This record gives sequence, C-alpha cells and structure tokens, in this order.
Amino acid sequence: MGKTLYRKVWDAHTVGTLPDGRTQLFIATMYLHEVTSPQAFSMLRELGLPVLHPERLFATPDHIIPTDDQHEPFADPRAVAMLEALRANCRANNIRLFDLPSGQQGIVHMVMPELGITQPGMTIVCGDSHTATHGAMGAVAMGIGTTQVRDVLATQTLAMSPLKVRNVRVEGRLRPGVTAKDVALHIIGRLGAKGGLGYAYEFGGSAIESMDMDGRLTLCNLAIEGAARCGYINPDATTFAYLKGRPYAPKGAEWDAAVERWKSFASDPDAEYDDVVIIPAEEIEPTVTWGISPDMNIGIGGCIPAPEDARDAETQKAYRAALEYMKLRPGQPIAGLPVDVVFIGSCTNGHISDFRAVAPLLRGRRVAPGIRALSVPDFRMGVSMPAAVVTPAKQFVMPKDKMEAAYSRIEHELKERLKDFEGAKKYLEAQRLRERTEYDVEMMRELGYCNGIENYSRPLTGRAPGEPPECLLDYFPDDFLTIIDES
Repeated sequence: MGKTLYRKVWDAHTVGTLPDGRTQLFIATMYLHEVTSPQAFSMLRELGLPVLHPERLFATPDHIIPTDDQHEPFADPRAVAMLEALRANCRANNIRLFDLPSGQQGIVHMVMPELGITQPGMTIVCGDSHTATHGAMGAVAMGIGTTQVRDVLATQTLAMSPLKVRNVRVEGRLRPGVTAKDVALHIIGRLGAKGGLGYAYEFGGSAIESMDMDGRLTLCNLAIEGAARCGYINPDATTFAYLKGRPYAPKGAEWDAAVERWKSFASDPDAEYDDVVIIPAEEIEPTVTWGISPDMNIGIGGCIPAPEDARDAETQKAYRAALEYMKLRPGQPIAGLPVDVVFIGSCTNGHISDFRAVAPLLRGRRVAPGIRALSVPDFRMGVSMPAAVVTPAKQFVMPKDKMEAAYSRIEHELKERLKDFEGAKKYLEAQRLRERTEYDVEMMRELGYCNGIENYSRPLTGRAPGEPPECLLDYFPDDFLTIIDES
C-alpha cells in the first residue's frame, strides 16, 4: 500500500519514538513573529538553554504593525515593546529577521513562501493558527503554542502523535467568479467548523490542481477554520514554477535535484486515507458567511437558514444566537445586504492577485459614503536579498544527544514544578489534552473569545445572549499553559 505525503514527510522527519508512544519529530523550519515568541525566548533563558538551530529559524514582525502609519515609534507602546523584543531576541541568537527597514517585512505566512523559504517535504511550525497556509507548497505545516515554540527553539523537535488524513477532492470546473476562498468555505460548510479535529486535510481533485499558487495558499490557510491541524496540496509543476528563481530556492544543479526530491513526497496513487470526501466543483457558488462561525455560510444565491433547519439541537441554539447577534432573519436573501466595511488583505487574501481582481472594480469609482475600505498587501519586496539555501531535513545529520539533553532539561523543570503544584492530579488527568489545549487557546483568541468579542458559535458556558463573553484562560490557573505542554 502506498503512502500519503503526510506519512512520507512524517517518516522523513522522525527522530525516534518517546516512551509515551509519541514521535519526536524534527522540524525543518520554524517561523517567528512578535506575538508568541517573546515568552518562548524568556522561558529558554530561564532554563539556560541556547537556540539549537538558528539557521532554521526566520522571523518577521507581523500582527502589531500599524495599518495606517508605520513610522516608528508606533503610537501603541505595547506594539513598540513587542517589536523591540523580537529584534533583540533575533539579534542575540543570530536569527534572520525580515524587519521593517529591510523592505521584506510582511505577513509571516506570505513572506516565507514568496521568498522561497517554504518548500515541499518540509515540516514547518509557527506560533500562529494559520500556519497551515504553507501546506500549499507540499509541506506539513502546523500552528503551535508558545511553550511548543520554546521546545523547537531548544531542540528543533516536537513531541507529537500523527494525525489522521482526510482526502478532500473537488472535481470538475469551478463556476466563473468562484475563488479558492469560496471552495474553502464550501468545504467547511459541508464538513463543519469542528469536522477536521484530529485530521490533516489533503486537498486534491481537478479543480484544486488547476488553481494557481495564490489560490492554493488561500485554501490551505483556511484549513484551520474547519479545525484541521494542517492542510496540504501535493507538489506539482505549478509548485515548482512558483518556487523557481526565488531568493531561498535552490539554484543551478541543486534545483534539478531538489525538484526530484520534492516530487518523491507527493502521495502515491494507491495511498490509503482515513476518510475521503468528493465534492463536485459545479455545486460551489460564491460563498458568504452569515453568522459567527465559518461553517455558517451560504452561496450568494441563498437565503439565511432557520434554526429549525439545523442538524442538531446544539447547532439550532448556535443559529438562534447568531441570528440575534447579526440582526438577520430566517429566509432573508444574502444578496443585497448592506456592506459596512470592505477589507482587502490578511494572510488569507493579501496576494497581488487579490488586488488585481479588485482593481478593475475600483477603476473610475470611489468608495461610497458611509463605507470604510481598508487595503493591506501581504508583503513588501523592497531590496535584493543574498542567495541562500535551506538545507533539506533529510540531508541533515541530527545531533540526537543535544536534542535529548534539552528535552530532559525541560522535562525535569516541569516535574519539579508539578511537585509543588496544588491540584496536580487535575493536571495529570488533563494531560490527554496537552497536544490541543494551548493551541486551542491561541485559536480561540483569534476567534475572539479572549478579546471581548461577542461570539456564540461555541459558547464556553451557558451564558445568555448579551452577557459579556468569558475568557477560556479564566478556567485554568495562571501557569497552566506553562505546565501542560508538548514535553
């Protein structure tokens, strides 16, 4: 029986099996930004551990860069502090930083593919839930939490269990005007916002294979919105054409060898999957989310659903809360709803192709009164960069003794803290959540649970609509996330 890309990449990066059965997985590349890295570097200093492989780390300031005015110092002192911490940590550890003055700063999940750092067959992590974006290049890419960032800094590995793999195929030709984001939303609408828990999604089929790289990046970016830990597309001629000539892509004779190696990671024709979903491309319309969860979506020709149409009681309750919050009524056509804000950008839709699609619509027109329009491109390629090659993981001789020593140091620290921790039994019982808890907290922050945003799609308690949302972090003691982690 053949193997999937996911299994091939997993096997190629396996250092060994830990006593609890998990795999110690080598991480080919980790991307850093200003939000989740300062705490990780701080924990590393407390443990007295160095950064093991700075040459495999790449950083850029991302989330805190102001949209309206990027002149320094920024108006927000917290943003200034986070940016300076990132600069200091990268400088102290000899980590390549694509900073504002360099002209190469941008959205982390756009900068790295466009520079050619993201390549097929890699394992890639970043302290951000949309790290799945890089799967578009044929990589296994996952978002991780802050303590996991620390672990990779110290050991260049993570302790993980393999995911199941779902083959999601979209076959046929997409209708005119249907984009990769519509495809992603349609898949999430069909499988559910929690349908991907425990899965890696392999996207395939003729409709997806015909997408350009920008479309593939958008599709894989949204895998996490359907709860898949990662999403990927097998590398092909489109992938190789995109990478060729980019600053960090192999050059000369190394290019031909790299392409052959990349091809070998593609899923075998007889690969076995845990689940297969086939979607006719013709059924996908331009799609709009109407509620407060990405699976609350309908085609542009559809109408707002009624709670009674939901598949179960939990979803019915979520529909009622969403209708009240969004001030919509069942049966109301989605087309014709007034627009308040238009945003062009983000790590999902900040590509140059997105701006090219919008440009003809704006030519000769102005933004209507009462509407706010924002435009944020993904990346600023300003000055030339030195040629460089990211060493493939399979060519790298892993210093297992250093990795294991660092892991032992981290494990010892955790055990010492647990000895004195009141209620340790609860934490030991909760260790089955260790591969999801911190990651889910970070994802919920992005969904708004921890930012004061009204969101009732997956309420944490039985609060009534209108009550202030509670923060998931309130349910754990202050240092829960430091103790329960991938170590």
